[in-house]
Amino acid sequence: MNGAWPTRLAWIGGLLGLLAALLFFAPARWLANGVTSATQGQLQLVNARGTVWNGQADMVFTGGEGSRTQTALPRGLQWQLAPRLVSGSPAMALRLTAPCCTPEPMAITLIPRLGGAEMRVASSDSQWPAELLSGLGTPWNTLRVEGRLALRTPGMTLRWDQGRTSLQGEAAIEAIDIASRLSALRPLGSYRMTMRANAEGNITTLDLQTLGGALKLQGMGQWVGGRLRFEGVAEAAPEAEAALGNLLNIMGRRQGPRSLLSIG
Repeated sequence: MNGAWPTRLAWIGGLLGLLAALLFFAPARWLANGVTSATQGQLQLVNARGTVWNGQADMVFTGGEGSRTQTALPRGLQWQLAPRLVSGSPAMALRLTAPCCTPEPMAITLIPRLGGAEMRVASSDSQWPAELLSGLGTPWNTLRVEGRLALRTPGMTLRWDQGRTSLQGEAAIEAIDIASRLSALRPLGSYRMTMRANAEGNITTLDLQTLGGALKLQGMGQWVGGRLRFEGVAEAAPEAEAALGNLLNIMGRRQGPRSLLSIG
């Protein structure tokens, strides 16, 4: 009986060592498969290399399962993932680097909660090619948007709780020198969408403004209880009405030289 214990301890030690090896050297493709499943195939990490904790991959946007449209992020994506404690709760610290688009790594903290999760995004400033949107399918593959998308936030928190989503903080998306294959006028203009959430996180306001250009966009909206309601106007500068007529017809309901935008 006594001689059996060393054997058992050796087996237990070997199994623990195997589990530790699987944990610390888990291949990056495991994370890639998880991302594909969570996004229903719209975001894919292709040719993943390294480990779950320190890896890189080509990032591809698609319209989902069965879609033939896709776009790839130039020079791919790199990540570092590490466990940590946040206010005594287990969490994961994620650092994302896109050589084409992030001057500094994006710092994200993922905190699992009972019945949900929380994602904290630290202050960041990045610029992404607008052409990536075309890979997401309708309507982006029709619009074929070109230009740059600047994402800026002083910090924001996204929460999932019992199937409900809430946002706290502020973020701005600037669409710079935007063009579309539906119009020969290039560029159409530059725009800013600002998102602000109240302290409770149950109401997020949206504010769309034109920074410059022949196509004027403005509007306001709210995201309440997972539903988006937005009302806005698209209008061409007088000298560009003929060139932008078809695009205005597609964007919303025409009312003279304007197009009324409505979501929700």
